[in-house]
Amino acid sequence: MKLKKRDRLTAAGLLISIGIVYGDIGTSPLYVMKSIVAGNGGMNNISRELILGAISLIFWTVTLLTTVKYVAIALKATNHGEGGIFALYALVRKRAKWLVIPALVGGAALLADGALTPAVTVTTAIEGLKGMEFGGNILVSTQGMVILITVCILLLLFAIQRMGTSLIGKAFGPIMLIWFTFLGVIGLLNMANDWSILQALNPIYAVKILFSPVNKVGIFILGSIFLATTGAEALYSDVGHVGKANIKGSWPYVFVCLILNYLGQGVWILQNPGFKTSGDFNPFYQIVPENIRIYAIILATMAAIIASQALITGSFTLVSEASQLKFLPRMNIVYPTTEQGQIYIPSVNKMLGATTLAVVFFFQTSEHMESAYGLAITATMLMTTILLSEYLAKKGVHLIWRILFLIFFAAIEIMFLISSLVKFVHGGYVTVIIAGLIGIVMYIWYFGNKVRDKREARNSYVRLDEYTSMLTNLSHDENYPTYATNLVYMAKVKYNKFIKREVLYSILDKRPKRAKAYWFVTVNVTNEPFTAEYAVNTYGTKNVINIQLYLGFKKQTSVNVYLRQIIHDLIADGTIESQPQEYTTTPGRDVGDFSFVIVQDVVSPQTELTTYEKWIIQARVGLQNSSSNPASWFGLDYADTVVERVPLILGRPTPSYIKRVDPINYANLKKKLKGDGNRA
Repeated sequence: MKLKKRDRLTAAGLLISIGIVYGDIGTSPLYVMKSIVAGNGGMNNISRELILGAISLIFWTVTLLTTVKYVAIALKATNHGEGGIFALYALVRKRAKWLVIPALVGGAALLADGALTPAVTVTTAIEGLKGMEFGGNILVSTQGMVILITVCILLLLFAIQRMGTSLIGKAFGPIMLIWFTFLGVIGLLNMANDWSILQALNPIYAVKILFSPVNKVGIFILGSIFLATTGAEALYSDVGHVGKANIKGSWPYVFVCLILNYLGQGVWILQNPGFKTSGDFNPFYQIVPENIRIYAIILATMAAIIASQALITGSFTLVSEASQLKFLPRMNIVYPTTEQGQIYIPSVNKMLGATTLAVVFFFQTSEHMESAYGLAITATMLMTTILLSEYLAKKGVHLIWRILFLIFFAAIEIMFLISSLVKFVHGGYVTVIIAGLIGIVMYIWYFGNKVRDKREARNSYVRLDEYTSMLTNLSHDENYPTYATNLVYMAKVKYNKFIKREVLYSILDKRPKRAKAYWFVTVNVTNEPFTAEYAVNTYGTKNVINIQLYLGFKKQTSVNVYLRQIIHDLIADGTIESQPQEYTTTPGRDVGDFSFVIVQDVVSPQTELTTYEKWIIQARVGLQNSSSNPASWFGLDYADTVVERVPLILGRPTPSYIKRVDPINYANLKKKLKGDGNRA
């Protein structure tokens, strides 16, 4: 079978992969060793045992979680080339209903992490400038200036997202290639001072340090170690942008460069035990010769920007998949290139940008941000492990191997999760709040749809072909004023004949809407970029027309433009009647006016549901009616569009009866009252 373009291993693909996939994990050397040293009480509490053990933990964490779990196993679990926790859930959701829970938890946590990564990585990089002299002057002297520069960079980053990841990847690829090469070379140069640091690759040191007294924080050191592999989930989410072959081909080089840098930092720390540190101490910058440190900071800043890019593009993919799985409302998706995997979602970009800036202003320093960083991604990785075990079962992997996979990786990730929870009161609660808000939205939308589907009345759908005679009669009934020449309903027609009853209720019951032609238009988005096709079913009439539009994901959804051409086609071949216009500025015009109707639900007071069901349905309808502009979605911003609200009746409402009584006879009542008074 012919490989898709993005699934081929190419030099350009490798470069783009390095540019947009590894930014998050590629900037981990900026803060991992810094966090380990600070967590253990600073340089005065450093020992060889601690450094060898910490680097060993880093090496085996990245090897097991990133290389084995994600690159070797997870990249095989793609859904039509797309990766990420939602794509994985789509592959296994039929195996058990409860699998939706790890999908929702993991997805919400990963989207929350997308707001934290840009904040912490860019701030960490810019902090390297603080206190440095340029021509005898210190240009960045305060943390306030660091925040100002960080905010400007982030604003620019979110502004360029609309250009697409292909263009960004081509620009960032060479920079990241230089960055990883720089990491490896600098690390190797420092390693040359003590080759015995290679002992850290022995896993025994990783196990020993967890229980050693020189490790002041015990198992909680894993909270810092985990920062070395936070980009693994983003790597999986970004597979749709570059293809799995290019990720597998580029990862070995990235992995070697990262480990070399950690080893080099370890050597420097061991050789400078009495180094006097300030609050801004970072061993990453200390291993760089002072005369080129400014270039290292500039390069680190660009790498930090790219790290942010990896999470942003991954967030776009996740939200798109979440919408398809009915975890989130439908959103306007822009395709900047002809590759379907490369997308831009304006609303997500705005929300992500606003949240990231809020995190920067709230925490102020990278040290405080690191307290919130990593907690969310540990939860996502654990949820991915659960779903991957089900994927292995689907692929026929033996039960013993599946159990071993689940126990092994879940045990590792649970330890990381526990060690990260210690950060909760120091900033981790911010991560939980962000993830919780996202999770609530997804919960409402998903389970609201479930309740609606379960409780929707059986007669909520009707056969359109059974109402064609009534619509035809209304079309010619001169007792009613003409509502529009062409009345167009943007309504999905299932199986070419079933339509929501509320659509016909709008035409026939609310106030009969007379039109020369009734159009029911369904928009189907195809996997090809430039498809532009339509199918017609008139049910043997001249004025009831079901249109199925098939539009490629790159085609604009300009329904009114396409519909005018379709009407010309149908008039020309006699399928429908012509619509000559007596009053017009265009001589010979044979197409009349249009009125587009979009139906929105409003929960009816007659709905009979449990308290919980009614709450979640009301919340779901509220999200639907406030999350998107349906006219914009269909390209009807400048057309005559009406959004009608119709009652949504769910369950089996109990009929309400009121008893009829005789009207009050006030004359008799007056006599009765007078008689009672005399007796008194």
